[in-house]
Amino acid sequence: MTGGPATGRAGRLMLTARLATARRAVDLLDRKQRALAVECERLELIAGRATETFERTALLATRWLRRCTALDGERTVLDSAPRAAAEVVVGYDVTMGVRHPTTADVTFGPEPDLAGSSALVEAMRAHRTALAAAVRLAAARRSVALVSEELALTRQQQRALELRWIPELERRLTVLLQRLDESEREENLRLRWAARHSEGS
Repeated sequence: MTGGPATGRAGRLMLTARLATARRAVDLLDRKQRALAVECERLELIAGRATETFERTALLATRWLRRCTALDGERTVLDSAPRAAAEVVVGYDVTMGVRHPTTADVTFGPEPDLAGSSALVEAMRAHRTALAAAVRLAAARRSVALVSEELALTRQQQRALELRWIPELERRLTVLLQRLDESEREENLRLRWAARHSEGS
């Protein structure tokens, strides 16, 4: 859609080619958005299950924390915090050109020596499980966000082609064909006039 107005038979070929390209692009975008919609639905299901898992593990961790706090005291719980930070490794995949997280694994340091009740041990393990679930939930939600964003962009591009560019190309091609038809009729009239004039001479 750049450059000056298309004219003549060369312009007709150019506009016809552009129109065909735009229609092929619509077809490709339609297939892309269908594939993205399916993938988005799948990722939303994964995110839904990850949400349920996180909520369940977080609730269990909260219960164990209350128990060990009641048994061992808040100071013992705070002193039992691990010194080494957890490490998160995120795996990625590409769907229809969209790079998004597919896995998220948490690596914890060694369990510290806990000076408390068995509830403190269970609380620590429950919180590790909840943290791993939270990381997987974050990755799942990020995947949904990225694929949904690409899906919306693809639909926007498809609508722009269908509602703006293709109608504009069709309009320009129609106008050009009308001009070519008029020029052809005028040329035929001139040729017939010239033929009659030549015969009369």
